[in-house]
Amino acid sequence: MTSWLSRLLAATAIVASCITSTAPAHAEKRVALVVGNNDYRNVPKLQKAVNDARTMGDTLKQLGFTVMVAENQNRQAFSQTLLAFDKAVDAGDTAFFFYAGHGFEIAGQNFLLPTDVPAATEGQEELVRDASILADRIIERMQNRKVRTAILVFDACRNNPFERAGTRAVAGAGGLAPMTQLPEGVFSIFSAGPRQTALDRLSNDDANPNSVFTRTFAKEITQPGANLVQVAQRTRRAVSELAETVRHKQIPVYFDQMVDDVFLNGMVQGQPDAAKPAEPLQKLAALPPVQRLQPQNDSMNAPIAMFSRHNGGWTVVFSIADPTLGISWRIGDSGDFRETGFMDTLDPRTRKRMPNPSVELPADAPAAIIQVRYVDTNGELQGPFPIRFDPEAALIRDQRKILDMTATSWLSFREYNGLLVYYTHLMSYRCAIREVRVGIDSAVPDKVLKMPPCNTRDPSVIPHDAQPYLKLAPATKSVSVELTYRDGSVSEIKSFRR
Repeated sequence: MTSWLSRLLAATAIVASCITSTAPAHAEKRVALVVGNNDYRNVPKLQKAVNDARTMGDTLKQLGFTVMVAENQNRQAFSQTLLAFDKAVDAGDTAFFFYAGHGFEIAGQNFLLPTDVPAATEGQEELVRDASILADRIIERMQNRKVRTAILVFDACRNNPFERAGTRAVAGAGGLAPMTQLPEGVFSIFSAGPRQTALDRLSNDDANPNSVFTRTFAKEITQPGANLVQVAQRTRRAVSELAETVRHKQIPVYFDQMVDDVFLNGMVQGQPDAAKPAEPLQKLAALPPVQRLQPQNDSMNAPIAMFSRHNGGWTVVFSIADPTLGISWRIGDSGDFRETGFMDTLDPRTRKRMPNPSVELPADAPAAIIQVRYVDTNGELQGPFPIRFDPEAALIRDQRKILDMTATSWLSFREYNGLLVYYTHLMSYRCAIREVRVGIDSAVPDKVLKMPPCNTRDPSVIPHDAQPYLKLAPATKSVSVELTYRDGSVSEIKSFRR
């Protein structure tokens, strides 16, 4: 293991020196660490994790990444490998971390298990924490290196590795918990959703060397012109369909905190170099870097936008850090810019009328790029700045935010010809919800509420034939509720008492 690590550190130093000598200063690199752990000593061994890491390593090399492959890592080796990874990435780089092996969740925190993790039993959670790698710490390390884009992929949603006959397992869960509070610039995807296990194979006759998730993800990530969100969505659909063929539920989930679109294999379809194969590692800069929507000038104060859906359509509110004397906008790259007008109030920073920061879009507005520009206090025109409008994603995000802020209104009781519990509020914002579970006089939600399909043209309207309530036994004291959102994340369990 020591000799392997020496070779790894030496290779990292060679790659770094090659990049220093051949790439321009501050050139963005793509660096990946893939880890596969099969040979566990004290918990069940795995069969395909090492193969999964090797497959992902080969795939990422095709996409222009400097790839470090680490196999069967004990705790010390894992830490040293992460240190080598730290040294390989610089500010502005794209960093990619892939892990296949056992993962374990304790109190909402995710731990990646080295091969020498002890066989812990009930009450020994701290033993697992101390012997494992905290997933959140990997994100922190990438942030400390000031990477521009951090991508984390976890094929680790397997059964509880500490379960053994005749003993009580350590308190926790197999697989990993949703990582919903990611910092800006981070994208993560999990091979399965909450309470789901990931399939290594579809049947005993399945000879594919990779898990169901990795074989699918490795294929989708190489598709030219697909951004990370599209890759995740296509992977989720394909994996779910494959799992259904063997009557298994496995729906990968992803969590996106990217500001820009990220393309790992070219920009958009039709670009001549979109699918060009990777050149030797010393020429990593040959492939186009991660594509992003960039403003046409170098201002760090590019506007951001908040989209909210109402019965009449969309309201778009622009937020601009600089004091402004006027705001204008248009849809797409051609046509005249339209002024937003002014409000009947003074901006204390400019002592002039404040520009109206909002515009309206029709309910059926398609996905588009909104170009925004503004006049600064020197009278100079700044922009235009591109803002992506995706109505489906904006609707889900807007409704999710409302649900989070109004959690006390999810359910309400009413006594009318018996006891009823209404979930009208949830039905009104159902476009952000994949599944609603409730528990009657139970802290464990185990009953699925039927919800009508989302109507994107009129999302808040409840269909006339929908029944937004449950009839309960008169003696019912409480109802618990848990939401699974469209992105696969799960809410806290809320309890409602009469």
